[in-house]
Order: sequence, then structure tokens, then C-alpha cells
Amino acid sequence: MEHYRQINEFLADSSFFYSIAIGMDSKYAYVSTNYNRNFDQSNDSLLGKDFSVTLNPEDIAICAEVGMQCFQSPGILFPATLRKHDGKGGFVITQWEMKSYFDEQDQPAGIFCIGYNITEYVDTRSRLADATTEIAVKNEKLNDISFMQSHVIRKPLANIMGLADILESMNVQGNQKNINKMMISSAKELDMVIRNISATAD
Repeated sequence: MEHYRQINEFLADSSFFYSIAIGMDSKYAYVSTNYNRNFDQSNDSLLGKDFSVTLNPEDIAICAEVGMQCFQSPGILFPATLRKHDGKGGFVITQWEMKSYFDEQDQPAGIFCIGYNITEYVDTRSRLADATTEIAVKNEKLNDISFMQSHVIRKPLANIMGLADILESMNVQGNQKNINKMMISSAKELDMVIRNISATAD
């Protein structure tokens, strides 16, 4: 137990980490100042209260499962991600590492936990995943556009250019010849634009 006391003293005033101990009666046997400040909704102390008062009810089962693992494998740290009441009707997401501790008679005494707030990290990761999905959808649309430009649009354009070449070889006079030259020029210009867009998309 002495090393847990030393850890508690070290982390007692931490602004980033929480340290707590849950007794075999499922009540807080120790809470650090930072933990109590962030999750005590009664403006009193969480010490002696049931550990579940700070938790999203759906996460109580996670604590039970991880607690069992801690006692089945003493000396090993087990991770748990838990949602804690933020005092505003919502939750913050916290990441914990938990380890069982024993009394002087080597009997199970409780679970010691060190944790920190990962809400911002989870939110950022979620936004990044959404942005990645959006980029993938837009890339797929760009690939579709590129395919249409390369295959769907260029086929009738090639036909127009071919017909213009035929007209140019025919005996056309005056204004018709000028119109045909402009049509060929415009078709070649459009073909070059499509090639450049397709090359950029690739």
C-alpha cells in the first residue's frame, strides 16, 4: 500500500491526471483533488460515496468487468474508457488504467485507478474520421467526373472533330468554311481542356 500512497501524494494536485481508489464495498476510498473538483456534483467530497455516482450508468458494467480482471491477474494494469458526468447534463470521456491492491494480510482491498480526460482527443478523432470520409466521397466523385470526361464526353467530341474534318475536305465556300474552321478550333480547345482536367485528376 505504501507505493500507492506515494503515487497519490505525487498526483494529489495534478491538473491533468485523476487518481482514485475504490474499496471492496464499491465506495471511494481515495479521490485526488482534481478528480473531486471535476466530478463531485454535491460540492462536498466523493470520498465514501459509491463509485457509480460519477459514471454513465451504461459504463458500470465495464468497471465490474475490468475490476474482475484486476483481481484475476494481480500486478497487471488494465485499461478502461469511461464516461463521467460533467455536471451540465452531459459526459466527458476519460481513459483509465486500473490495478488491484491488497491489505497486509494479502486479502483483496480494492482497485487503484489513474485516469485523465480524453474528450478533446475523441472529438478531434471523430472530426478527423468525418473529414476523411468526406474527402473519400469527394475523391470518388472526382474519379467519376474524370471517367466521364475521359470516356463519355470525349467520344462525341471526337465524332464532332471527325465530322468537321470531313466538312473541311468537302468543297465548301465562304462563310461555311470559316464556321467549320472555328468549330474545329473550338473542338480542339475543348479536347485539350478535358485532357488537362483528366491529367490533374490522375
